[in-house]
Amino acid sequence: MTGDPEPRYVLHRVTPSEWVINDRRYPVDDPRNVVGCVYEYADTEVEVVWLRDLPLSARYANAQEVLEEVARIQDPSRATRPIPIPHLPPLYAT
Repeated sequence: MTGDPEPRYVLHRVTPSEWVINDRRYPVDDPRNVVGCVYEYADTEVEVVWLRDLPLSARYANAQEVLEEVARIQDPSRATRPIPIPHLPPLYAT
């Protein structure tokens, strides 16, 4: 995690083996607030049902790993400046 005082994504335990990942950018009564549901599949594996279209796996080692992956993929600081591509003149046909 980034160590933010108020992270955008939080993990809430619903039952001893179920969690939800909430996006604090949206109010609690907004359906977009819940990003995914995490279910303990085995002692060393959890399964995720994503409620957003995210290019993430459905299985992880634990719920905290799922939260870290969501925060990593949605972090806007991952974006980089455009990389300049050198332009070459067109080739002449002979």
